[in-house]
Amino acid sequence: MFTQDTLLYWLENDLLCFAISVLIAGILIPKIILIAFRRNLFDEIDERKIHRGVVPRLGGIAFFPAFLFSLTLVVALNLRLGSAPMIDAIGGAFVPIYFEICAIILLYLVGIADDLIGVRYMAKFVVQIVCAILLACSGMYIDNLYGILWLNELPDVLAWLFSILVTVYVVNAINLIDGIDGLASGLSSIALIFYAVVFFNGGEFIYSLLAVASAGTLFPFFYYNVFGDVTKQKKIFMGDTGALTTGMVLVFCAIAVMCAKPDFLTVDYNPAIVALSPLIVPCFDVFRVYFHRVKKGRNPFLPDKCHIHHKILALGMNQAAALLTILGVSIAFIGINVLVSPFTNPTIIFIGDVVVWTIANILLTRAIRQREKRLDKTLYD
Repeated sequence: MFTQDTLLYWLENDLLCFAISVLIAGILIPKIILIAFRRNLFDEIDERKIHRGVVPRLGGIAFFPAFLFSLTLVVALNLRLGSAPMIDAIGGAFVPIYFEICAIILLYLVGIADDLIGVRYMAKFVVQIVCAILLACSGMYIDNLYGILWLNELPDVLAWLFSILVTVYVVNAINLIDGIDGLASGLSSIALIFYAVVFFNGGEFIYSLLAVASAGTLFPFFYYNVFGDVTKQKKIFMGDTGALTTGMVLVFCAIAVMCAKPDFLTVDYNPAIVALSPLIVPCFDVFRVYFHRVKKGRNPFLPDKCHIHHKILALGMNQAAALLTILGVSIAFIGINVLVSPFTNPTIIFIGDVVVWTIANILLTRAIRQREKRLDKTLYD
């Protein structure tokens, strides 16, 4: 157990790190918007896009500098002051973080290139695989599924391959869920805050700092993305730069939960359920979308309007209502899964999540068809 002074010390550092991250991102994003309008760097409008008017998609450029500055500054200040808790905590924990930062740098550069001139999806996949390998090289790989699908410890080779697959999958899932204002940043913020609390309660304080540093970059962006006025040139999208780097932080946090020491979770929660629950909405959605595209004989990597947010909008909801609905679903998955995990078989939880998601999508599809029939009947009447 940790003393009250220790917990207070780390809480103060978390809040400081979060505040610095919010401040830096809050300063950078308006400057990025200004530069984007001066240089005509806008998101192209097509039939698949929901927004109207020209909007820059370079918001993610602010994420990594704000994240890295806040994290390293807080750690450096504590080390400079000779803080014993920080010196004790960084130990081996910073080795995975160094590898994680290397991976984020690669995705950051690829994201900028994609947002400015476009990058082929196969080239992005190659870079994502390299980043996944870097993360595995740090010792952060999934070697135990803790009973999900009746699987526990995995052989090293299989663990590496599975971890690489999961890393690439999650990074792309965050990128692909970025379809309406505030959705990717909202889901990511919920997940990062959840991970920060989990790490804090489990004594993995450095990882908690990392999570809050990343969450802090999303708050100013969420404001400009959701509440920004297009006509006043105050709106911005995160683009691939933001989605890829945020996805890499999220998958790092998820794997860190699964790789933590045995007594990390103070209650008998299932580590795999705790790690994966915040990622259910984007991960389940991208699987369903890929399956739907393949079933229809289309290229699974080419965009369309089959995502969960498109389906909810097709019901007649506005973007704000759709956003709140999906964020609420994500919170519900996290809360229910974590609460029942101490006394429910993880395979049952996982299958239950799949069944709930599948039924919900079937009902959504039926509701959309019924609405379209009513609209067609009204039109012809």
